[in-house]
This record gives sequence, C-alpha cells and structure tokens, in this order.
Amino acid sequence: MRGKRCTLVHPTAEDREEFLRLVRVSRDLHRPWVHPPATPRQYAQYLEKSRTERYRGFFLRDRQAGAIAGVFELGEIARGILQSAFLGFYAMAPHAGRGFMHEGLALVVQHAFRDLKLHRLEANIQPGNARSIALVKRSGFLKEGFSPRYLKIGGRWRDHQRWAILQEDWRSSRRR
Repeated sequence: MRGKRCTLVHPTAEDREEFLRLVRVSRDLHRPWVHPPATPRQYAQYLEKSRTERYRGFFLRDRQAGAIAGVFELGEIARGILQSAFLGFYAMAPHAGRGFMHEGLALVVQHAFRDLKLHRLEANIQPGNARSIALVKRSGFLKEGFSPRYLKIGGRWRDHQRWAILQEDWRSSRRR
C-alpha cells in the first residue's frame, strides 16, 4: 500500500537488524507507552504472529529514504458479527513528528475497511500519550470512553482511553 511519502509493508526477517536498531534509539519516545520487540527472539515471535488470521503487522517505510518510520498492528481481528480489530501503532524516533504516522494511519484504516472488510477499529491509548491521541483524533476516531487499568504495558496495568472509527463514518468523511 502506497501513500505519497510512505509505503506500508509486511515485516520480514530481513528487516530484523534495522528494526531492532530503531527500537533501541527510540526507547525514550516509546516509554512508557509501548514496549516493542527488542531482541532477535522477540522479533522472530513478532514475525510469526504478524500475518495470522487474528493479527496483521505492518512497517511504515519512508519512500524516499527507505527506512522504517513506524509500525502499525491490527490485533485480535474478529470476524462473524463483530468484524473489528484493535489498532496499535508507534513511530520510530528518527521519523517522529514529520507526518509519516498520519499518512500511515490513513493507509492502515483504508486497508482494514476496504481489503479486510472490517466494520470497526478501536485504538486504546494511555491518557498521557498526547501525540497518539492527537493522531487518532485528526484521523477521524471518536473517543468512546475510559477503561481503568485496561492493558498491562511494561509490567503495569495502565488506564486507557478508547477511541474508535466505524467503516461508514470513515466512508462518509472521505466523501466530504
């Protein structure tokens, strides 16, 4: 999937060294919000699950430099009467604040609704993560609520805000 400045690709074994290096240099940006795979073993486990029926992982690559600019994940993909998934994402420090994640999120949402035929995407974000909240808000997600001690991140149960977008709301916003 290609945008103007970015391409969304599936992670591969060949991406391991670049990814692990970027995780190391992005540690201050990621903490306490996310704890991505940081060892070769964790990366191998991530790759194994990244293309399953219930989980899709994507790297966002800067088309000009070719570097990994961010990561998007569609997790717990539910079919049947739900047709939904949880959205996770994080930028890599060298590309943070340059608009790549906004373009990447648009590509992921389009893929989820057009290709995967999902009805709903939900992003759970810690209340203090202002940049991620601004990103989903700018992308048309609506705040649905607050969940105390919702997800265990970095060994601690953390509060989260629930943000979601529905396929029909995404379609109508694209027409405007």
